[in-house]
Amino acid sequence: MKKLIYLLAFSAVFSCNKEKEITPITQDIQELVFASGQLEWDDSYNLTAQTDGVLQNADFEVGDVVLKGNSIANINNQSSGINTKTAEEQLQITNENLSKNSPALQQLQQNISFAESKYQQDKVQEARYKRLYESQSVAKVEYENMQLSSKNSLANLNSLKKQSAQILQSAKQQQISAKGQLSNNKVMQDYNSIIITETGTVIKKLKTTGDYIRKGEIIATVANANNVEGILNIDENSIGKVKLGQQVFVQLNTDKNTVYNAKISEILSAFDEKTQSFNCKITFDKTINNSLFGTQLEANILVGQKKNALLIPRNYVGFGNKVNVKGKDEYVIIKPGIISTEYVEVLSGITKNDVLIPLKL
Repeated sequence: MKKLIYLLAFSAVFSCNKEKEITPITQDIQELVFASGQLEWDDSYNLTAQTDGVLQNADFEVGDVVLKGNSIANINNQSSGINTKTAEEQLQITNENLSKNSPALQQLQQNISFAESKYQQDKVQEARYKRLYESQSVAKVEYENMQLSSKNSLANLNSLKKQSAQILQSAKQQQISAKGQLSNNKVMQDYNSIIITETGTVIKKLKTTGDYIRKGEIIATVANANNVEGILNIDENSIGKVKLGQQVFVQLNTDKNTVYNAKISEILSAFDEKTQSFNCKITFDKTINNSLFGTQLEANILVGQKKNALLIPRNYVGFGNKVNVKGKDEYVIIKPGIISTEYVEVLSGITKNDVLIPLKL
């Protein structure tokens, strides 16, 4: 990356080839840092495959406007459809196991009804034998046998009722599990459709109809064409001068005759290994019409400016910031400020009344 520092608004132009002696002048000066970059659109996101399969109906192209909620392609994944159908059948079975027509519950209900009848009958018999025992018409052992029979009938009835509750609970658990599995499979099946999450414009198309897609692969990239920003690549020697809010003058490679005004909106902290530079984002003062994603640009960042600066031509300054002042036997060392490709700002060392002559080679 190179840095260019431009000097603007001079009232006079010097040429060491035409004039040997010069005097410093006082004019306004601006320091700008050069940067290259490209246009990008904000709110960009990738359409990523959520399942494996063959891409179908990918009829969209770069530049197409796509609307939120619409499907622009689908992935042919037969296993997800089979899994969904299987889950639906499993849920149907669990629902039947909880209905009145369930064979297991019907059989159990019959057994409970029989056990209830048996228990009621044994209770009647127990009461009858109790009266007979009290009138000494039957032996004690016969009465006790009837008491035991009644007790066993009650225990059997309670056991069947408990078994019924356990079967119902197990069937409900299976139903909950089957519902969850069906819901998951439907979600997985929905992944076969490539759905637009936010309205935007397709800026990249990486896959096309017939491609085999693996989960996680990017199919396309969508961005918001109504919110254009620039990404600048700043040389590491210049990034320290760049601050938020600084003014930027931008020329697009597609429109060299227009200068757009922008401002530094974000300075990314990480070094970009790909471009070997630091990245900054800029926002434009006015909307750029008909902007194309990825358009290359050149920018000059206004990092400093000074009014009424004392200036001398750059070719009158030698190594170590030495200048040749008329009437002095030795070179004078100046303290430079802003340095452009042609001029040097003088902070100290000479005055505007000093006369400079070219350096002796």
